[in-house]
Amino acid sequence: MEKLAINGNRLWSRLMEMAKIGGTQLGGVCRLALTDLDRQGRDLFCRWAEGTGCDIEVDAVGNIFARRRHASEEGPPVAAGSHLDTQPTGGKFDGVLGVLAALEVIETLNDHSISTVAPIEAVAWTNEEGARFSPAMLGSGVHAGEFDLNYAYGRSDSQGLAFGNELARIGYAGNTKVGTHELAAHFELHIEQGPILERENLDIGIVTGVNGIMWYELAIHGFETHAGPSPMSGRRDPVPVAAQLIPQIYAIAEQSGEEARCTIGVISAEPGSTNTVPGKVRLTVDFRHPEASQLERMDSGLKALAQSFESGDCPVSLNRTWHSPPVAFADSCISAVRKGAEACGLSAKTMASGAGHDSVYLSRVAPTGMIFIPCRDGLSHNELEDITPQQAEAGANVLLHAVVDTAGRA
Repeated sequence: MEKLAINGNRLWSRLMEMAKIGGTQLGGVCRLALTDLDRQGRDLFCRWAEGTGCDIEVDAVGNIFARRRHASEEGPPVAAGSHLDTQPTGGKFDGVLGVLAALEVIETLNDHSISTVAPIEAVAWTNEEGARFSPAMLGSGVHAGEFDLNYAYGRSDSQGLAFGNELARIGYAGNTKVGTHELAAHFELHIEQGPILERENLDIGIVTGVNGIMWYELAIHGFETHAGPSPMSGRRDPVPVAAQLIPQIYAIAEQSGEEARCTIGVISAEPGSTNTVPGKVRLTVDFRHPEASQLERMDSGLKALAQSFESGDCPVSLNRTWHSPPVAFADSCISAVRKGAEACGLSAKTMASGAGHDSVYLSRVAPTGMIFIPCRDGLSHNELEDITPQQAEAGANVLLHAVVDTAGRA
């Protein structure tokens, strides 16, 4: 049996060609969802897919399914994909690598005249980034039943333009009812978006799931007064309380081990005047952990911390604004990725994803797995995001073996 391997030069050439659509001066990409540039990217992907003999299907939320015809049985396909939209100052590889590597899997099977038992598809999911239309992962979320189609159509960008109207304008409001396109399994190749693989000099991340996330708004209530005449001892100043709270918040996460994440992304004092003692300080808190029990422990710790300040001069209020539970991927898909890495002779480790991906919602409706490759300095959502051609090829080869292992050779 011949050793299957993708055409790395072809994959890299297509990545570079796609990066020209919305390319920025710093070498990144700005290709926001449902813009004319997004349409150009979609058109290019569809042309390439049709050139490989794929049948194209587009659903009502704009998700694109490119199906390879060479299967010995009808039925749900084994799919691989990600997204083509980017952040406003995004990179060349976030999302698009997974889409074009999936297409490369199909083209490689064509090159070797290999038929599979189950059909294989390359998928481009709509509006994963959420940079133009919030929330993120909208196309996969509607597909999986997390969001209603009318809810998606009604989302507006900063200019008041509606998602549904823009989708129709660029010609990608398809006829297939969302959610009716059944998948036997789904794999997503993605850059890590973090520094772990690079630091440990590893080729592949075998992703076991996605961190659970809890977001909070925390407010410390003081009393506004003039900065000059008011003695320090008599003030109800919320800023010193914030200074006490912040290290304790980080300590709560640290007690849950190295896999815990804590980010205080916003700190604001109100009314925000140099010569006024603030009446309120607001913080946002982002907690993440791959284990539900540890995430709940962090949640309980933060609530207890806030309650301990309720009777003070500057009471603290806490509001949890979002909870996304941890996601565990299918054992069968994790195993297929592991076997793919072994077959390619690549070093690998199991790890959880710290960021959300389309795979979060897809895991609700199909066995799902993810593959990570390193990215330089762990940078993503940044124009300086970078990988090597060899890293792209390694990830795509693991994807190839995982997909074929799951679909079965005819």
